[in-house]
Amino acid sequence: MSNNFKIGFVGGGNMSTAIVQGILKNDAYPASNIWVSGPHLENLQKWSLLNTNVSIKNSDVFNNCEIIFLGIKPNKLETAVQQCLNGIESLSKKKSILFVSMLAGRKINDLQEVLSVLSPYADIRIIRIMPNTPMAVGAGICLYTPDNNVSQDQCKFLEDLLSSTALCERVEEPTMDTLGVLTACGPAFIYIVIEALADGAVKQGVPRAMALRHAAQVVVGSGQMVLQTGKHPGLLKDEVCSPAGSTICGVTELENGRLRSTFINAIEAATNRTKDLGKR
Repeated sequence: MSNNFKIGFVGGGNMSTAIVQGILKNDAYPASNIWVSGPHLENLQKWSLLNTNVSIKNSDVFNNCEIIFLGIKPNKLETAVQQCLNGIESLSKKKSILFVSMLAGRKINDLQEVLSVLSPYADIRIIRIMPNTPMAVGAGICLYTPDNNVSQDQCKFLEDLLSSTALCERVEEPTMDTLGVLTACGPAFIYIVIEALADGAVKQGVPRAMALRHAAQVVVGSGQMVLQTGKHPGLLKDEVCSPAGSTICGVTELENGRLRSTFINAIEAATNRTKDLGKR
């Protein structure tokens, strides 16, 4: 697989945009070989500014692309596939299409069943992914799991395409709805942490822009400490907490506010909702 393949996105929302922004920012793929479809042309203006091809017809993506990312709401899959079916051009021979689904909760066997209506026109293969929005700045995570028909070359193509935007890791499908929630929903939880830390500093008189900048860097640095040292976060926390010091007093307040159990419950609630979204 090469940069000559055309990549399409059915659905031009925030996650699709984050992926493409990351790809283009790192010159991983030419914009002229990227297509996107969505129901409202005005909502695709940001894609036009990126010099990609835009359309209100899902069938244009199907007719032009060999790799198609599904970036719609999970309950809109059947409608989107039918729209592709309605506008398929007559083909001299059957084409091969790799569908890359980012539909939360919808499993590979379910995707195979829905996409099977397109099989008279294309050899359908499927990779399910769970990306996150930090891919837009080259600092994301993307979990993926392929169906049994996906080749090693196709897996490598996906990894190469996304490697400049994310840590791209292959996992077993049961992991997608658990670890995937941590990686995909986690950024929103951490944004709340950053905002709250900054608010605390603002309350003490620090200018907001400065507080936000430093709160964000604290999160970046703390994450790098865990990754680079290999130490357990609890140990790293203990290394900051001097006896009767400022940090342990702050940690006590976090424990009083049940911060740990709140995060645990947030992951559980998001996981349960993801499973619900996968039901037809």
